[in-house]
Amino acid sequence: MTGALVDTGFLIALFRRGDKLRSAARAYLREHAHALATVTPIIGETCVFLDTRAKADLLEWTIRGGLSVVDIPADGFVAIRTTFLKYADRDLDFADAALVWLAMTSGCRRILTVDARDFQALRVKGNKPFEIVSWMD
Repeated sequence: MTGALVDTGFLIALFRRGDKLRSAARAYLREHAHALATVTPIIGETCVFLDTRAKADLLEWTIRGGLSVVDIPADGFVAIRTTFLKYADRDLDFADAALVWLAMTSGCRRILTVDARDFQALRVKGNKPFEIVSWMD
């Protein structure tokens, strides 16, 4: 996959009205037309922080192709479990560990996140770091 993976913080910024990073997220999308992908747990986690209208807007945008959402097969849980154990000191949540799984399976290391500190510490295939995409400037 070429493009970028998407974490919860970027989606919150994009869809929560009044978010201080909303204009930056929208500007990034206007300036970059590459594919975006995430995992189902990121959608669920994002919805926790959005009101009903924003949840509907996120889903509509996804339905229209703004974002590809990848389901995790049961055998993907093996890799997620391994990630939990490898980074036990970081206390990763399921959504972030699932993004590590997606990076490993897709080969994409570029990520749109507000959580650069955690993702800089994580490694994917070949012990390579995530490439944190600068979008908040």
